[in-house]
Amino acid sequence: MGHRGVWTSLLLVWITCATHTSMSALANQLRGLDQGGTAPGMRQPGEVRGTLTRAKRGWVWNQMFVLEEFSGPDPILVGRLHTDLDVGNKNLKYVLAGEGAGTIFAINERTGDIHAMKRLDREEKAEYTLTAQVINRDTNEPLEPPSEFIIKVQDINDNAPEFTNGPYHATVPEMSQVGTPVTKVTATDADDPVYGNSAKLVYSILEGQPYFSIDPNTAVIKIALQGMDREMREEYLVVIQAKDMGGHMGGLSGTTTVTITLTDVNDNPPKFSKSLYEFTIPEDLGIGQVGGKVKANDRDMGENAKSTYNVIGGDDKDVFEITTDSQTQEGILRLKKPLDFENKKSYTLRVEATNVNFDPQFSGSGPFKDTATVKVAVEDSDEPPVFTQPSYLVEVHENTGVNAVIEQVAAHDPDITGSLVRYFIDRHTDLERQFNINVDDGKITLAKPLDREMDMWHNITVTAMEVRNHSQISRAIVAIKVLDINDNAPEFAMEYETFLCENGKPGQVGTNQSVIQTVSAVDKDDPKNGHFFIYSLVPEMSNNPNFTIKDNKDNSINVLAKHDTFRRQKQEMYYLPIVVSDNGSPPMSSTNTLTIRVCGCSKEGIVQSCNVEAYVLPIGLSMGALIAILACIILLLVIVVLFVTLRRHKNEPLIIKDDEDVRENIIRYDDEGGGEEDTEAFDIATLQNPDGINGFLPRKDIKPDLQFMPRQGQHSGPNGVDVDEFINVRLHEADNDPTAPPYDSIQIYGYEGRGSVASSLSSLETASSDSDQNFDYLREWGPHFRRLGELYSVGESDREP
Repeated sequence: MGHRGVWTSLLLVWITCATHTSMSALANQLRGLDQGGTAPGMRQPGEVRGTLTRAKRGWVWNQMFVLEEFSGPDPILVGRLHTDLDVGNKNLKYVLAGEGAGTIFAINERTGDIHAMKRLDREEKAEYTLTAQVINRDTNEPLEPPSEFIIKVQDINDNAPEFTNGPYHATVPEMSQVGTPVTKVTATDADDPVYGNSAKLVYSILEGQPYFSIDPNTAVIKIALQGMDREMREEYLVVIQAKDMGGHMGGLSGTTTVTITLTDVNDNPPKFSKSLYEFTIPEDLGIGQVGGKVKANDRDMGENAKSTYNVIGGDDKDVFEITTDSQTQEGILRLKKPLDFENKKSYTLRVEATNVNFDPQFSGSGPFKDTATVKVAVEDSDEPPVFTQPSYLVEVHENTGVNAVIEQVAAHDPDITGSLVRYFIDRHTDLERQFNINVDDGKITLAKPLDREMDMWHNITVTAMEVRNHSQISRAIVAIKVLDINDNAPEFAMEYETFLCENGKPGQVGTNQSVIQTVSAVDKDDPKNGHFFIYSLVPEMSNNPNFTIKDNKDNSINVLAKHDTFRRQKQEMYYLPIVVSDNGSPPMSSTNTLTIRVCGCSKEGIVQSCNVEAYVLPIGLSMGALIAILACIILLLVIVVLFVTLRRHKNEPLIIKDDEDVRENIIRYDDEGGGEEDTEAFDIATLQNPDGINGFLPRKDIKPDLQFMPRQGQHSGPNGVDVDEFINVRLHEADNDPTAPPYDSIQIYGYEGRGSVASSLSSLETASSDSDQNFDYLREWGPHFRRLGELYSVGESDREP
């Protein structure tokens, strides 16, 4: 060896089971190694095979074992590490490093014993990798290289099997054969599956026999009983156990439940609840209406329970039909043809119910169908009258006289009692009341004259009502076709607009004996052999010098011009009366006038103008172009007039002329003055202080266009002011001031004057009584106060006794 010594190990394992004897033999071999022996099959370094000499021993070891879940009072000894350097030298120190060193595993630094300090669980960690080394206790220098070894946690049976996916649910068809697989369950065991039987599981059924079985190794659940019927029992609860240790005594176990549901198969035929069904149906039941219901019950479910119903026999089976209600699985008996109590009072039917879905594996169980008898009794009902035919077709000439009978309808009561019938016309189908009907015998007469050209067909509805029961009504349609008579004369097919070129050349319209118009006619009548029209000129114009007509043999004519010397200046328009007759009996005719205009044409014969005035127009300028030019001229004139008018209004001065009297204008103001406190419209200080300087004060309510010199105020004397003179001066100034308010404005003056003999004019402020007042001085103030003085004088005279 290249180092001072080699490691040996002693593995001491405490085994609680007798089956671990091989571990004891391994321990004995290790002891022999410590006494200088070698492990079996191991070659020592330097040993020569076949000789007895050997060098220093050195055995390689790498793992130890310890039991999990050991819970003794003292730490468990895992093993002992020893080096041949340890010959009583107290300077040696064993050091342990790696997974769990110092926490889970501890080493005696003097003896090399390794102990497990905690309870170990193999399911948490199965092995630990550690490193051992010998160092000098004083200098901590390594004496040998570190050696790595593994401590494996030895498993014990401490985990029970678990079904991680439980509880389980499974389905299997009913009536399945024995051994049919149902489902598979799986349990897991956390113990070591390699070491021992701790994880070897065996499955068994605790509940669910004798219906099901389970394979002990594969855990596949199978059918164990023949003929399991869903209709008897649908659901089963099976308890499965998984046990470890191969199922031997002492093993741990776990359980789960499996809910097994039998699914339905079509193993049951439909069965009618009774063999005879009886129904009573009124004879007036409508076609397609329900007359009764039958039901065949099926113990199966879903698609396997669906059945279809058919009428397979009976008398007059075409009168009824039976259908299947998809929701209730009932057979619905419906009427296909009308019932008549008077002809047949009862019916007997044979009805069959058959499964829709058939499973061949159950064909041996019998037919999957069932039959029942249905008896139908017809109940008499009060039926409405019945016409002899559902509709009538009548042909009548349009010249048939009023009140003439054109048709007779008939209806009768089909009931045994036989009620009388009355007839009426539904006026909603005869709004113009063209026809009448006799209520007793059903004769239809003409109420108004007919006109085929207005209405060729008349469709009216005739109602028949029982006299005994007015609610019983039936209807019939009467179609009346109006036949034609020759009562309309033929006339032109349209309003013809005919043109003739003046000075026409050969080949142009209006040339000699040329066609200028083709005329056809129409007739409102409709003869059986078609129309045939005869055209002619009126007798007085049979020798017309200008025009003639030619028959085209197809109910049309050509109008021809006899010459080509037509002139607009001579005659612009010609009128040609033409008589059109038919071949009816009696024949009818009418006179129609063809208007022919003489027009100017181009060299190619194209009409250009047909008016006499157009003749004097310049060549190349049409009437449309002339109208457009005139319209443009008028539009320009209107624009010029508007422009001049706007300019004139803009230059007018805003000052009122002298000759205009503004007082003739009534100006309405909606605002109300603010009294003496309103100083916006004028300067009230001037009125309150007439002695002050009467300078010019600009107005605040208007902005004058012209500036005037300020008015010269009247200078009041130092001792008093004449109020009458003051007011007259102000009035004169206002009348001559263009910036002053209008004449209908109110001038407010707040000045009463100073040194007035009468002092205040208000009677509320006087301290004397009415008897002490003398108002004669008011008459001396002038004409403005004369009326006031008279009023007060009258008041004094009234108080005298």
